[in-house]
Amino acid sequence: MNKKKTGAIILCLVIGWLATLSTDWQSTWLHRTVMGGPMVALLVSMIACNLLPSLHKDFKAGTTFASKKFLNWGIILTGATLSFADILGTGVKALPLILFNICLSFTIALLVGKKIGVSRNTSILVGGGTCICGGTAIATLSRIIKALEEEIAFAMAAIFLFDTLAAFSYPYLSGALGLTDNQFAFLAGTAINDTSSVAGAQATYVAMNGLGDWSGALNVKLVRTTMLIFVALVWTIIMAKEAKQNGEGRQNDSLLNVVKKTFPMFILWFVVMAGLNTFGVFGFDVPGIGMPATGLLGKLAKFLFASALAGVGFKIKFKDVFSKGIKPIALGGITWACVAACSLAFVFLFSGYIG
Repeated sequence: MNKKKTGAIILCLVIGWLATLSTDWQSTWLHRTVMGGPMVALLVSMIACNLLPSLHKDFKAGTTFASKKFLNWGIILTGATLSFADILGTGVKALPLILFNICLSFTIALLVGKKIGVSRNTSILVGGGTCICGGTAIATLSRIIKALEEEIAFAMAAIFLFDTLAAFSYPYLSGALGLTDNQFAFLAGTAINDTSSVAGAQATYVAMNGLGDWSGALNVKLVRTTMLIFVALVWTIIMAKEAKQNGEGRQNDSLLNVVKKTFPMFILWFVVMAGLNTFGVFGFDVPGIGMPATGLLGKLAKFLFASALAGVGFKIKFKDVFSKGIKPIALGGITWACVAACSLAFVFLFSGYIG
């Protein structure tokens, strides 16, 4: 590995580390997380890319390595932060709404995306990012559908813009509408994209209402994040079917064999890590750190995501985002608005069920 490629990888790691730390700085200075670490890293590297006159091909190779490898490792470690036992807690009541929003989000994104000329891959990423967990869903689905890096960046930009709007406004909207704590949990947990944004909105709501350690919105979000496993499996099967139809698999291959060939191994390890966490394998405190293993692995996953998106950002020129990215951003807004409206309608229509 030459010096320019190694330097690019190290630079992505440094940007990812600083971007991850920035979430703590935001919490300290602003008392909330305004922008998740991965989005900070993406924006920083995009700015650097546009300020530099050109990038050497070996440097680009290093950023490509970072965007792919760190992405996979981050997804795997994310599984260690999930416990399927938590599904039986507060968040399970939101499952019908979560499932409906998943179907709604992908339907709107694909239909409207096709209508306005957005690529199918970008539409899938916008749909997944809106209905599951923002950047994590985009990262996962991008590897399954083999999305281009610019498609990832466009989807991330679309998700970030409206995610930020929701995170800022929902605590105050909830107060204005007189929602109960559980109703707010349903709204924030199902209609704010990124987990860090849900945490930020919940922190604002808790501070406004003096609720102490209440975490209803994050419990709902946990159930929603778990659905990433099933969404990833569905899209893996869809891509396997299309591969077989396009002749990319042998004609005598069964669907099962094609799925075996195309199934991303990082998804399997993601499931394994979630299973291990469910059985308490990561329930110990890390010696010398004073932090639970799940917390440490979660922080490491966020760092890897941020480092991966730093690599993505070095591929994107602002002129391309503004000339080609307006439609994906519009698609993100339409999809987000439909999911938000659905969640808001649910909390009013089924207020007795929610409590």
